This record gives sequence, C-alpha cells and structure tokens, in this order.
Amino acid sequence: MLEATSDANILLVYWQLFLAFFIPNIIGYGGGPAIIPLIEAEVVGHYAWLDIQQFSETLALGNSLPSPIATKMAGHIGYTVAGIGGAMIAVLATVAPTLILMILLLAVLYRHRNSIKVKSMTLLVRPVIAVMMAILSWKFLLSSYDQSGWLHSLILIGLAYLLLERSKVHPALVILGGLIYGGLFLGGQ
Repeated sequence: MLEATSDANILLVYWQLFLAFFIPNIIGYGGGPAIIPLIEAEVVGHYAWLDIQQFSETLALGNSLPSPIATKMAGHIGYTVAGIGGAMIAVLATVAPTLILMILLLAVLYRHRNSIKVKSMTLLVRPVIAVMMAILSWKFLLSSYDQSGWLHSLILIGLAYLLLERSKVHPALVILGGLIYGGLFLGGQ
C-alpha cells in the first residue's frame, strides 16, 4: 500500500511538473525572457519547489551556459524536484508547446505575415513582456539585497552595467565574474 501511495505521489509530481512548464511555454509569447517570470510564478509562487534565491541561482547558471535558457532551467528544476524522470518531463513540457504551435500555426502566420493585425499583435505584446521582466528584476534585486546587502548588490549592478553596456563584454563573462565575486566576497555569508 505504501508503494502504491508513493507511485501515486510521483505521478502527481510529474503531472505538476508538466503543467508548471507546459503552461508558461504555451502562453509565453516571446521566448525565454518572456516565460521566465511565468515559470517563476509556477515554481516559486504556486508549487514552492524553490525559493526566489534558488530560482535566481538557477537562472544565473542557465544564463551562463549555451543553448535556450528555458530547457536548461526545466531540466535543472525537474531534476531537483523529481530526479531524472522529473527532468525529462519538465524538458518535454518546455519544448512540446513550441513544436505544437510551430506545426499548427506557422503556415497561418506565414500566410498573413504582411497583415497589419499580425504586425500590431506582435508589437503590442512587447510592453507586457517588458513589465513582466521588470517585476522579475525587482524581485531579484530585493532577493540580492536580502542575501548580500545593498553594498554588494550596488557594486555588482554597477560593474555589470559598465561591462555589458559600456565595454560590450560578453554576458557569459560578466556572469562568470559575478560568480567569482560571490565566491570571493560572499562565500562566508
């Protein structure tokens, strides 16, 4: 009986993992940056599998590696929650919406690519994505303050801005620098 209960529980966790990654990916228009706040709402807010600090660390790690961020995050979070099976389900849930939508809608969008309505639709969704990213950035800033304090947060923000915008250093190198800074100056906290 106990084994049947644990089998039922793991099936429930697998279903929840599937929904937590499928829904953001099916409704998140605009790729990785647009769906990250939606995934955060599911993983941190709804299911509480990670806290905001763990989620931001997963995001930072995912950003530092090549390939699409959503699949890397799904694999890591799925593995954290339910092992290899969880990783496989989360990654499948992440890529399935893209495959389904590409197959079903690409021909329609291509046929109407010059339509004013299609162009307007894509332009009008951008402000919504910008607001979602701003909210997520604010949450990360507050988490950084809670974990590291204002001084370290401001130093990292300032250095990242200068390196990314002024010096045009590759983002992966800036993230690596942030990891090194954290290891040197924040390792004991």
